[in-house]
Amino acid sequence: MKHGQHTQGDAPTNAPVTFLFNHDAGHQVAHLAGIAGAFALREKAFRAIIAFGSETTRKEVEKLLTPEQIAALEWQPLALPEMLRMLTKGLNRLVPVHRILRLYWHNAILRKSAAIVSTERTCLTLKRHWAKFRRRDHRPAFVCVPHGSGDRNVSVHPAFRDFDLLMVSGQKVVDQMVEAGASTAERCRIIGYAKFDILRGRTPEAFFDNDKPTFLYNPHFDPHMSSWYDHGADILQYFYENPDRYNLIFAPHVMLFYKKVHISPEYRVTRKRPDIDPKYYGAPNIRIDVDSPRLFDMSYTLSADVYIGDVSSQVYEFLYRPRACFFIDTHSTAAPGAPPEYDFWNNGPVVRTAKQLIPLLPDHVTIAAQYRDAQEQRMAYTADQSDPRPASERGAEALGRYIEGLAL
Repeated sequence: MKHGQHTQGDAPTNAPVTFLFNHDAGHQVAHLAGIAGAFALREKAFRAIIAFGSETTRKEVEKLLTPEQIAALEWQPLALPEMLRMLTKGLNRLVPVHRILRLYWHNAILRKSAAIVSTERTCLTLKRHWAKFRRRDHRPAFVCVPHGSGDRNVSVHPAFRDFDLLMVSGQKVVDQMVEAGASTAERCRIIGYAKFDILRGRTPEAFFDNDKPTFLYNPHFDPHMSSWYDHGADILQYFYENPDRYNLIFAPHVMLFYKKVHISPEYRVTRKRPDIDPKYYGAPNIRIDVDSPRLFDMSYTLSADVYIGDVSSQVYEFLYRPRACFFIDTHSTAAPGAPPEYDFWNNGPVVRTAKQLIPLLPDHVTIAAQYRDAQEQRMAYTADQSDPRPASERGAEALGRYIEGLAL
């Protein structure tokens, strides 16, 4: 049997399809909620369950569903006993221990699924756990809808080969997975970028009472690659000193301010996150948001005029409408003149420091025009739009066909 190929005994009667929302933050919800809702209405032959890690997560899921979809779904809480949750609360601030504990605590329920559909790799802990037992009883299929379509190594982590099916945004992701040996083309289904479904009918918002250009600064949380640790204060200070020229939305990856200490297992780097100088909160041209749902509902990426970032795949959400992008490279070792380490860095100028970035910002209109064609080509490759249907409907159809095949 090939590595990652699914095998199972007879599935329990009326085995459900479980959509797993097990993250402590809500930034992955919109990648999967719409698919779950569409599946529940489309595939009447299957029970569809939302398994959620917290009431906060449940509310985030419900925000994205219609009343009809909510009623068609079953809801399964994955709460931990309060004593266990409190005993591990401190450790959970450093490593995602609650995510793992929830899986093990509820593994008997989850194992009854025909398939477990998730946006992250943590769920594979259960697949590896169940594989230790040689019994030929039922094991669910594992399906992934990757949260984002970035170009970092983490996007093609070797663990992806343990999923039985990958439902991805575009041909780019298929090509990346195949090239890295993380999957085969046969185990991938292109459905479009499901999170974009929530942008239908939405228009940009005005977050400032003026017509000055609004910049979005969106640093990642990884301590090895994020620009916040060494350059964030300089960026905020520049906009603080130029209230008559620009607005700034500081909206980092939601996990950056979730923890005080960040660990990068991949690069074996640990750093303490710098705090924000209180003076910036009072600046009329600066909006600081480190923990609201707007960090992941695309309010800021839809509305800002210019993007400043480092390695977050949210740049592709910003490029839903092509606009000027700037990137800060804090870590790559590429030789001068070599192609950028990540393909999304081809969407705008790449600098090494805030000091190099700041002189470029006044030219953002010219830079937007200069990179527009490249941005449109990369977006078409990244987020397939060849089918006019919402990506959630495409995903529900692909998932239904796959699960029907499991019963053959």
